Amino acid sequence: MEITAKYQQTKAGGRAGCLLCPHKCQLDDGQSGICRVRINMDGELISIAYANPCSISVDPMEKKPLYHFLPGTDILSLAIEGCNLRCLNCQNWTISQNIPDREERYTLMPEEVIEEAIRIKSKSIAFTYSEPTVYFEYMLDTFRIARSTGIHTVMVSNGFIEREPLLELCNWLDAANIDLKCFDDALCKKLTGGSMKPVLKSLGVLRDRGIWLEIANLIIPGWSDDLQTIKRMCEWLFDNGFSSTPIHFSRFFPNYKLADTASTPEKTMYEAKNMALKCGLKYVYLGNIHTPDSGNTSCPVCGTCLIRRDGYIVRSDIGSNGICPSCNEKIPGVWK
Repeated sequence: MEITAKYQQTKAGGRAGCLLCPHKCQLDDGQSGICRVRINMDGELISIAYANPCSISVDPMEKKPLYHFLPGTDILSLAIEGCNLRCLNCQNWTISQNIPDREERYTLMPEEVIEEAIRIKSKSIAFTYSEPTVYFEYMLDTFRIARSTGIHTVMVSNGFIEREPLLELCNWLDAANIDLKCFDDALCKKLTGGSMKPVLKSLGVLRDRGIWLEIANLIIPGWSDDLQTIKRMCEWLFDNGFSSTPIHFSRFFPNYKLADTASTPEKTMYEAKNMALKCGLKYVYLGNIHTPDSGNTSCPVCGTCLIRRDGYIVRSDIGSNGICPSCNEKIPGVWK
């Protein structure tokens, strides 16, 4: 379905400028942006990604991954094709690098998304798998309705978005997982096609607006596995008010254009976790690795294990108030 895109600027000669993400694509008539979703049609920017999801599923909240936001609950998850980055390692490239109107998809208006969440008794909905900011209008309209019904809203995103649209979205957003791809700007541009700097700004916006935030970082051999770079990232997070923000280090497996790159050694994963803890980050998790303690939530003060995770099987000993029963430490999160 086509809809007039928000955050655009008309230019002389029928050009249209997109103001949604830091690419700020300037498009002649008929051209689409880097995202493949927003197209100049007769001098007006049109989104072709409204209400036509290609994927609808029910996931564990931990799959997002969100570990301090309603742990152990299910979440209705939707995706539409398109992305404003070109990650060489993308595990969902068949969706993210595709065009929304190329094939017949589901037709699901925002109010129908909410009806489906209510029907399956899901407390939350997420836009995920591809990059939801490129179908901003659909996400925004859906989240507005969700807020009025008490359904929680989640965005799983690369965070590569301009400040003004992100601020508008924050009015209706409850939680986000932001993928901080790499903490070396030159490498980040080679790996993803975009700078990390706008992502850091997005983290600050989400923090300041009180959105529940968790951060993901994929450790790719030869790209984002340098321990000194990981240390700089963790120091930056600590210095900028993210010491209590959960961070998920994910193990890389060969995929897409990095199919010849080796999997991340388990040793590297634990070195990254230990580095983050030494830098003062309190909640550090390991993803795509199945070891007994990789996903458990422990109290940073007394060390009591509060939530045990075996894959997506979750056993929680933390109350709805988020208080550690052993030492009364307040564990940040959304627990009820």
